[in-house]
Amino acid sequence: MKTKWKISPYLYLLPALVIVIAFRLIPIVMSFILSFYEWSIQGTGKFIGLANYAAMIKDPVFWQSMGNTFWLVIIQVPASIVFSLLFAVLLNKIKYFKSLFRIVYFMPFVTSLVAVSIVWKLIFAEQTGLMNTFLGYVGISPQGWLSESRGIFLMIFQDLGIKFDLPRFFHGPSQALFGIIIMTVWKGLGYNTIIYLAGLQNISKVYYEAAEIDGAGKSRQFWNITLPLISPTTFYVLIMTTIVSFQTFAQIYLMTDKGGPLNTTKLIVYYIYEKGFDLLEMGYASAIALTLFILILALTIFQRRMEKHVNY
Repeated sequence: MKTKWKISPYLYLLPALVIVIAFRLIPIVMSFILSFYEWSIQGTGKFIGLANYAAMIKDPVFWQSMGNTFWLVIIQVPASIVFSLLFAVLLNKIKYFKSLFRIVYFMPFVTSLVAVSIVWKLIFAEQTGLMNTFLGYVGISPQGWLSESRGIFLMIFQDLGIKFDLPRFFHGPSQALFGIIIMTVWKGLGYNTIIYLAGLQNISKVYYEAAEIDGAGKSRQFWNITLPLISPTTFYVLIMTTIVSFQTFAQIYLMTDKGGPLNTTKLIVYYIYEKGFDLLEMGYASAIALTLFILILALTIFQRRMEKHVNY
């Protein structure tokens, strides 16, 4: 018996398919093509082969931007996971006004990133910012949050009187970039917290009751029951936060002076924007964008390989 083929389901999918092709697939293909050309935003250019990639390898600002992005990801992702899980555990224990607390935690995530960036720029202001005001109450001198180019590890060792002669990369993220990290972790905290809260509420209470009968304390229950059973949630948060961290742009554009001071807050996505739309070097910007795409894809594949350690 032949099954009658219907076109109507495909018509429902057509609008989404057009959007994916127009705004996802075509830009990726065009970036790949443009990366082999000396192409400006004003028109076509000549084919130069791998010259853009060769220039990228020799570009110190590119490597500095990659280093800045590395520090952002390596600090922001674990911090987001730890704080989100902590607040989710605390929220899960609240008996009254649960909905109110969830709204309060989720509000930063749904607030405009532009508005949040401007507010945090005021918070980090050296003379009148709330951050330095609070630090003054505990006896800490005002910090040049968004204007300090020294690495935070270097600053800590210098304050302790310890000589620190390692290469600049190992000085850590600049204090300016560290301020961006604080703001970015805060901005995404609500979303990850709600995701973790949903994971915690899916854990059956039977496990905890059995653990209490066996004499396990709260800390042992957390390490032996909660953490293993929410590993799928942690895996999801890890992948999504990593991808989003590599794409950080608006904070740098709004809170810093073109990735300053001394390019210490210039992340790789901002560098792509600068090369492509400020300097009109679309071919070179496309080469960097394709490199970033391959890097994120490789990290995602690696994380998927680690999925076998997740308890589903």
